[in-house]
Amino acid sequence: MRRLCAIFLLALSVLPLPAQYRQGYEELYDSDCVRELKADVSYLSSALLEGRRAGSEGEALAAEYVWKALEDAGVEMITPRGGEVFGIAGADTLTSHNVVGVVEGWDAHLKDRFIVVGARLDNLGMDTVRVDGVPMPRIYNGAAGNASGVAMLLALGRKLATSRLQIRRSIVLVAFGASQERFAGSWYFLNRSFPAAQIDAMIELEAPAFKQLYAYTASNADMNAVVHALKGELLPVQAQILTEEPYPGDHVAFYDKEIPSVVLTSGRYPEHGTARDTYSIVDFEAMERSLEYVFSYTLRLSDGPKPSFRPVPKAETPGTVVAWGDCDLKPSFLSSADPAVFLEKWVYQYLRYPSYAVENGIQGRVIVDFIINEKGEVEDVKVSRSVHVSLDEEAVRVIAASPKWRPGRHRGKKVKVLVSLPVEFRLDKRSGGSFGINGYKIK
Repeated sequence: MRRLCAIFLLALSVLPLPAQYRQGYEELYDSDCVRELKADVSYLSSALLEGRRAGSEGEALAAEYVWKALEDAGVEMITPRGGEVFGIAGADTLTSHNVVGVVEGWDAHLKDRFIVVGARLDNLGMDTVRVDGVPMPRIYNGAAGNASGVAMLLALGRKLATSRLQIRRSIVLVAFGASQERFAGSWYFLNRSFPAAQIDAMIELEAPAFKQLYAYTASNADMNAVVHALKGELLPVQAQILTEEPYPGDHVAFYDKEIPSVVLTSGRYPEHGTARDTYSIVDFEAMERSLEYVFSYTLRLSDGPKPSFRPVPKAETPGTVVAWGDCDLKPSFLSSADPAVFLEKWVYQYLRYPSYAVENGIQGRVIVDFIINEKGEVEDVKVSRSVHVSLDEEAVRVIAASPKWRPGRHRGKKVKVLVSLPVEFRLDKRSGGSFGINGYKIK
């Protein structure tokens, strides 16, 4: 018996155990998000990918991994499996991959406008060094730069795919290939692959791997305004605005197209661009906290006014209808500026599921546009996306009967404000009942 135990212990000492056991029991207490971040960074910075040099098999494997992870998250993929292949001509022609997915916004007026969130996929690859006169391969794993940014992109995709009702503009998620080759992937994306004129803003994720978080906007006032607005939210981390560019990156290609952009990063770190940039230096709990900030910043851009690349003076005439996101003070219902409160406290309290729709199994999401005027009254209620006339009429009826709101303000003055809301009609076949959004009962 003792001999068997000794053999078993010897086997344990020589077999390569999984990483979580080598690193200790503390990982048993990781959140789901941290576990996913660790798994993504671990694979993307592994020796198997050999540093992900542009055009290499390692970069192709990374592209395949990212494509599958986004698809598994429920993101609609608009490039083929493994990404869209493009070529780079030079001394040696090479091919690289852009991986692109989209989470569609619900707003009929804004869903064809896009916020791009991107991260550099490739890194420096490998070279050879001599150790005691013996040539040895050296891998530039690029864990913090930029496996952490790609892992953050995947985590953001998972959050956005389950938060579609908060997204007005559509969100495009891109892992850019060949960034180390003069940002070839982002140039190809903007000039050959995607309608750049429909992109309202861009977020780049570059090495968000440590406790601090910075935002570099090239001093764009509108992008800085989002940073300032988020300071009023209870987020686990807040970004500090940088006035100097921390890294050249794919945002440069967007600047060339005059698309407002922000780089969200932990800033420069000693291991950047070296073989010491490995999994062990990444602070995954800090990444999880930064993810909340990235998510909030993305939603702000999706919901708010289009940022300007340059300051544009706006002429205002009496009676002008102002977009919801342009208001200095948004309209409020029952002291809340969150439209979900209006849906919960009014719409789903008084909505009646039309009997014809119930009998014929008709369900879906009706998008209703309306104006809250300077007196707080609801007017000009109409359907912008129809499901069926019976559901459309019921949604319009309830919203048109709304009590007064507190009117919105723009530049200190009360204004008319355009509101667009989704009204859900869902049938519960198991119970025979019918329910709206978030399970609120529709009688």
